[in-house]
Amino acid sequence: MRRLVLLLSLCFSTLVTGVALAAIEPAPERAEGEGPYDRLILRGATLINSTGAPPKGPVDIVIEGNRIADVHVVGYPGVEIDPDGRPEAGPDDRELDLSGMYILPGFVDMHAHIGGRAQGTPAEYVFKLWLSHGITTIRDPGSFNGIDWVLDHQRRSEANEITAPRIQAYAGFGMEHDGPITTERQARRWVRSMDRRGVDGFKFFGSHPDVLRAAIEEASDRGLGTAQHHAQLEVGRANVLDTAEWGLTTMEHWYGLPEALFEDRTLQHYRLDYNYQDEYHRFAEAGKLWRQAAAPGSEHWNRVRDQLIDLGLTINPTFNIYEANRDFMAQRRAEWHEQYTLPSLWDFFEPDRRAHGSYWFDWTTEDEINWRENYRLWMKFINDYKNHGGRVTVGSDSGYIYKIYGFGFIQEMELLQEAGFHPLEVIRAASLHGAKTLGMDDKVGSIEPGKLADLVVVEENPLQNLKVLYGTGAIRVDDNNELKRVGGVRYTIKDGIIFDAEQLRADVREMVQEAKDERDIERLTQPAAEF
Repeated sequence: MRRLVLLLSLCFSTLVTGVALAAIEPAPERAEGEGPYDRLILRGATLINSTGAPPKGPVDIVIEGNRIADVHVVGYPGVEIDPDGRPEAGPDDRELDLSGMYILPGFVDMHAHIGGRAQGTPAEYVFKLWLSHGITTIRDPGSFNGIDWVLDHQRRSEANEITAPRIQAYAGFGMEHDGPITTERQARRWVRSMDRRGVDGFKFFGSHPDVLRAAIEEASDRGLGTAQHHAQLEVGRANVLDTAEWGLTTMEHWYGLPEALFEDRTLQHYRLDYNYQDEYHRFAEAGKLWRQAAAPGSEHWNRVRDQLIDLGLTINPTFNIYEANRDFMAQRRAEWHEQYTLPSLWDFFEPDRRAHGSYWFDWTTEDEINWRENYRLWMKFINDYKNHGGRVTVGSDSGYIYKIYGFGFIQEMELLQEAGFHPLEVIRAASLHGAKTLGMDDKVGSIEPGKLADLVVVEENPLQNLKVLYGTGAIRVDDNNELKRVGGVRYTIKDGIIFDAEQLRADVREMVQEAKDERDIERLTQPAAEF
């Protein structure tokens, strides 16, 4: 049953029939974080903003309540700071010495599912992993825990009643509708009803083109966001050029893009015994798809790229969620699994023919080689898109395919650098560009006076090595030839509230160990015949 719940949670047919999904354990009342303060001064850090500016520091950042009041440059690197040139602290002000550290805007995860019943992931586990990696805003594309559940957690997060990032709730198309949506009128009425419920946008997998277009246009008219995973079941009728023309806000993953780049075919060249319900077929064949598209730099490649940029489409590639396809062993044995992956989530990842994203029935060297070439071409397009003015954001899609929350987001940042992004461009994609896409850049996404105080503090320079943002840090050999770990987000500040990121990660490790202990006890108390 656990695996069947997973299949239902992601299948497009489930969404349009309105099957109700069981929500995960809700988040408890907030017991973490200090503040907000009437006045908080962050002292002496180097600022890495997301505006395109290079780093500068040392700076003192003044926060009043939950907003940034001012950013002061207070000296020069390697020179003792003159105390007379710094913002003066009053007797009731809180000061935090961040000398030698780096401060960045809070990160925005644009593809962040809040766990699921099948994964056995309570909301507290998911939220603390996100916050402890500097993620202060997330977009839940699909709201698979139920619209009311997600909107309630959105409200509680906004009020800081729970330890959680800000939440944008996108409803999966057709959720809670009585039967499939088959007409344009039904599509528009459903969008209007969800707008009244308070959702921020919608996620689509595909539908009849007339129905899909009506829904996207209605959402756009209402100022609501739209995201689409152009599933193979429907991409033959509408690829990303079609949906972008209708007003789609973001394209998720990469499905629909190679199809728009076809020159000598109209459909993917599927193997002749292909069955979409066989997940090995689905993902192994997908690894051959980019080679079927127009060549990089060709006239058609450039024309599609420019059309999508002109239409204002944002691409949210989620490179990391497919990373196991090109190196299965490395992702399955990632070092953070031991301490941070719940045993129920590990079970969820294991190969199973009935489940989505668990297709490792006989994953071969050839499959990995195909996917490495897939990545080469895919990354080339994404970097080209960025270089010609297109917007690219950072999304993780964690909770599937050996990816866990927070860690997957940092890996996505690394993969953007692999694609050709400068680390400053990576930071911008992970913060300001996400905020712009969500229509929140007047509030979050950069460190500027008047904006909300959402910030990330790390003891090492992430521009030199993005790995220092992982909860497990990075391995380094020091000047004494001794091995040590460095990094890990030190503080995450959301709405002026200081969260000890190290303690949040410790809480998660404790949850994982308790779950493992409970499972061991269950096994020991089972009758011998049940082993």
